[in-house]
Amino acid sequence: MGTVVDRIEVTTGRWRNRHSALHLAVDAAKTCLHGAGRDPHAVDLLINAGIYRDRNLAEPALAALIQQDVGANPEAPHRNGHGTFSFDVANGACGVLTALQIVDGFLRSHTIGCALVVASDANPGRGLSEHFPFSPVGAALSCEWVDGDCGLGRVHWFNVPDDGETFRATVGFEDSRNLLRFHWSDAMDEQFARAGAEVARRCLRASSLQVADVDVIVAAPARRGYHTALAEHLGVPVARIVVADDEGMHTAALAAALRDVTQRTPDGGRVLLIAAGAGVTAGAALYTMPPAGS
Repeated sequence: MGTVVDRIEVTTGRWRNRHSALHLAVDAAKTCLHGAGRDPHAVDLLINAGIYRDRNLAEPALAALIQQDVGANPEAPHRNGHGTFSFDVANGACGVLTALQIVDGFLRSHTIGCALVVASDANPGRGLSEHFPFSPVGAALSCEWVDGDCGLGRVHWFNVPDDGETFRATVGFEDSRNLLRFHWSDAMDEQFARAGAEVARRCLRASSLQVADVDVIVAAPARRGYHTALAEHLGVPVARIVVADDEGMHTAALAAALRDVTQRTPDGGRVLLIAAGAGVTAGAALYTMPPAGS
């Protein structure tokens, strides 16, 4: 038995929503639920893993705004009624994997029956960011619990504290506005790849597997330098690692790559998920493809 992702949708920014992480997330969520044949009221848990949002607002939780716009039980909870629990998690490019780990805990305990993970990033616009490096993209993943030997395995984590030297984003008050700034080192891709390869090896050892036993590797971020360095550290051809098509994707990158893989990986196929980001933090998990239609 395990947590399976039964639908993934990715939306890209257009003229009207390229500065709104909220609109990107809502569009992805609505499309995902419709494609999965789920009513928004059936969502028990909604987790937002996006980072960069409209006007650099930190509160309220973007998950609550997404919940309301999607129509997932937005009214105040009432006795004997069905509600939706929503909150944000902030773990950069590792956010979707973090959210899936949390969802797995809820589903495993049978506290919920349906979960929705969303992630989106957008330039806050109006001069509120300095050299914003990420593409406006949103993603949504619909999750449920199924019987059988499939779904998400244990998520493993590895951390190399670096005091933000590899990558960091800060918001500071300047000229009567909150200005978002970025800093990254030339060694960022190498540092991320080294951490990603280490946690991947630990994940495989825990399941008594070798990298050759895995059908496909799905990784984030989608940066070419990271993609190449990760393949070198794992000792596999670059072609065995799938990343998102858009190198500028951030929190939605893992979801976008997984969507492409699930469409062509057979039932029972082993997928190794690897995500790495600021911290330096890296996570890995095995995902076994469920039977079609499960």
